[in-house]
Amino acid sequence: MGRAQDGWATQLAAWTIDPEILAAAPESPYGFPPGLFGTQSGAESTHRVISAALPHGGSILDVGCGGGAASIPVAARAGSLLGVDSSERMLQDFSAAAATAGVPVRTWPGSWAEVAPDVPVADVAVSANVVYNVPDIGNFLQTMTDHARHRVVIELTDSHPWTGMAALWRHFHDQERPEGPTAADFLDVTAELGFDAKVETFQRVAVWASAEPEVVLAFNRRRLCLPVEREYEVAAAMQELPPAGPASACTVWWDV
Repeated sequence: MGRAQDGWATQLAAWTIDPEILAAAPESPYGFPPGLFGTQSGAESTHRVISAALPHGGSILDVGCGGGAASIPVAARAGSLLGVDSSERMLQDFSAAAATAGVPVRTWPGSWAEVAPDVPVADVAVSANVVYNVPDIGNFLQTMTDHARHRVVIELTDSHPWTGMAALWRHFHDQERPEGPTAADFLDVTAELGFDAKVETFQRVAVWASAEPEVVLAFNRRRLCLPVEREYEVAAAMQELPPAGPASACTVWWDV
């Protein structure tokens, strides 16, 4: 593992939640409820970059597909979709969206590292808003590249998505949160791996902008490792210290 990959893993490790705080949490702070995650529509730049390398009737592999924000909008050009996600519920939503789009779909439940050997090669491989959950970033990207005939597309925010909750975390736990890794660190990794990566930066729509307020509140309370009876405190703190996720993101791609 090279220096950039080591640095990525080290910075992600710094996000580990204090064991005492995590032990006291009534629910896991990790993951996304489907109703909330599904409010994201995907980036136009990501869709454009996928379409430019996708043969008519070709296949798209969506790693960490969620509800399909990265791939469903370009499904009309695709002949088939392949989806990988650790959430069975997300895969159900992905399959339903593919059926609505009239595109055949196959899915694999589990992490990419677990299921990659069972997944066939596709014309384009995409992963959106996943890499900040991947410490072994080099293996993740190399395996995706091995599964793409034409192009690999990665979408990520310019900074870690949890940075926007730093003020809330400080308020409730009196602890500072890390600031990295960033998209710049990610590009250092791609260079270290020898990928000729291109990048397009875009301004993001406010995260969960169209989600129901009570769903966002519950999500933030869970991320803060707090019990439901403290939700009123979280609501008050969100008024005073509203979480503000990264304002910009980027689409990164390289050809195979």
